[in-house]
Amino acid sequence: MTLFEAIVLGLVQGLAEFLPVSSSGHLAVLQYIFGIRGEEVLIFAVMLHFGTFLSLVAVYYKDLYMLIKELFATLTDIVTGKGLQINKNDYRKLGVMIVVATIPTAFFGIVFSDAFGAMYNSLLSIGIGFLITGTLLWWVEKFGKGKKNTGDMLFRDAFLVGLFQSAAIAPGISRSGATIAGGLFSNFNRDLAVRFAFLVSIPPILGAVILESPNAFEQGMDIALMLPIVVGVIVAAVSGFIAIKTMIKIVSKKKLHFFSYYTWLLGFVVVVYAVANNIG
Repeated sequence: MTLFEAIVLGLVQGLAEFLPVSSSGHLAVLQYIFGIRGEEVLIFAVMLHFGTFLSLVAVYYKDLYMLIKELFATLTDIVTGKGLQINKNDYRKLGVMIVVATIPTAFFGIVFSDAFGAMYNSLLSIGIGFLITGTLLWWVEKFGKGKKNTGDMLFRDAFLVGLFQSAAIAPGISRSGATIAGGLFSNFNRDLAVRFAFLVSIPPILGAVILESPNAFEQGMDIALMLPIVVGVIVAAVSGFIAIKTMIKIVSKKKLHFFSYYTWLLGFVVVVYAVANNIG
């Protein structure tokens, strides 16, 4: 892998992880173009996810601090017999809802890991995923007009967002686009929809880093990859930070549909290319 390829992949990972265009789909297409096999650069992929995790921490460090603080307070209340007290404050309720939303994502990610993994080797599947993302963004932008805040969230709302996030395990379907759509579909106000979408993405991103790291490091790392990895992580973290800030503004200004046109066009090109070249 060249330094140029590392910069491009890091930039795409950071931007596409949080813009509603699917980082997994873009990376799969770029790896195909560059002729890079995923298993050959597993450690690089893991570190790029770590870079995007850093960008989430940089934007939401105050929320994360309060969520961790409230976690210990919740455990104390449970141990002392006071119970969960989910409505004690917004951060406690937000933390519980993040856990609920993570359950379906973890279930589908583990049970259907082989099926989802096979899709990364199929340009046709990736192209269809892009088309689904575009349709989802257009639909939810047109009809998402909710007013729920954190205090109004229900367990079914969080579970639904988790189901939407589960669909985004497939390449071509945007995680941020799907989770924001799930929030808007659950009648969240736009600020809560984008905030919850990014906070609920932390467990699967961090989980992917933790679960994939042993296998990645077990394969060993070519010393020549050291510089590309470092540069790729920095680029992913910086571009991810910019993408998150951008998405907050885009959702509030109701501009999600612009990404529909892009993902529709990209999906159409990928599908046509795959069919024309008889690529599965």
